[in-house]
Amino acid sequence: MNPRKFRHELKYYLNTADYLIIKNRLSTIAGPDEHADSKGSYRIRSLYFETPDDKALLEKLYGVNEREKFRIRYYNNDTSFIRLEKKTKINNLTNKISAPITKEECEKLIAGDTEWMRESKNGLILELYAKMKYELLRPKTLVDYMREPFVYRPGNVRVTFDTKISTGVNAVDLLNANIPMIRTNEEQIIIMEVKYDNYLPTIIRSMVQVQNRRVTAFSKYAVARVFG
Repeated sequence: MNPRKFRHELKYYLNTADYLIIKNRLSTIAGPDEHADSKGSYRIRSLYFETPDDKALLEKLYGVNEREKFRIRYYNNDTSFIRLEKKTKINNLTNKISAPITKEECEKLIAGDTEWMRESKNGLILELYAKMKYELLRPKTLVDYMREPFVYRPGNVRVTFDTKISTGVNAVDLLNANIPMIRTNEEQIIIMEVKYDNYLPTIIRSMVQVQNRRVTAFSKYAVARVFG
């Protein structure tokens, strides 16, 4: 993604009835993305970074308008495709830039070995290296969840439904699939995210509207931090 390009991002709490209504609407005009399996969903596991004084968490809780988070992420337990990501948010606009890292680089990073990063030619890796050195940014929290995506090309719209949000308590071993995880939300709570570029097509806007559901400031990272 263009590092200067920001997208709109709206989040909503849904119950199961809301989810089924909106999903049925979307399925008539939108399709899954490349990560989805035969059931139309995929698992995401992320490892978030934090400073010793919890800068990212506190900025979220205090509602700071401009903030950033670093994380490592992979999909469906496939460690052959791992991404380092930086997500920047300004009000309801978000920007995400990413860089591929290998399984071996990921393991080194989690273990505290950052010397390989200083030799990188990738700007994002070098930025994380600098912030780990000077801001003491470190791996902090695991977040795991299932995502069901719908993509609508006009407006570059993605509507996703996130469920089974879990966290590993005091664990940062991103690549260990056997780490015990704790569910952070009730089974019936579903998080819908609506992301788009300059405009949200009227047909999508009408499909995702549900009575008495307002935009929320939900953060998977902040919810996971309640547990450690």
